[in-house]
Amino acid sequence: MASLVLPDSSFYITATRAGLDPFVELGAKAMEYEYATCGMVQIEVLRGRSNPHVLKRFRETFAVMIYITTVNAIWERATQLAWSLDRQGIVIPATDLLIAACALQTGAAVLTYDAHFRQIPGLEVIDRLA
Repeated sequence: MASLVLPDSSFYITATRAGLDPFVELGAKAMEYEYATCGMVQIEVLRGRSNPHVLKRFRETFAVMIYITTVNAIWERATQLAWSLDRQGIVIPATDLLIAACALQTGAAVLTYDAHFRQIPGLEVIDRLA
């Protein structure tokens, strides 16, 4: 398993809906993994925080994670994935393709409950931290 993990928004959303703090969950395995984030994950997660104090805490915690910048190579990779998968009849939301391209570019595993990610060739997908 990769030591760098990019938790997808489904991880954060599922944890918060279950009454858990997703960052405490990640912190429990902080000695074993490094965590990354990207702009798309932050948009998907932060837009749903209605409490300004929770929003601030989430932003502050994201700010100390490894940030995967969406450089042109990542956009090109996401575009190629979309084109290739579409030709196979596999249509995945562009948001998920962008997150996957970020993970592929950095060698990160994606921590997610979203089945779309399992359809992306070469992407390491996990649904829990070992």
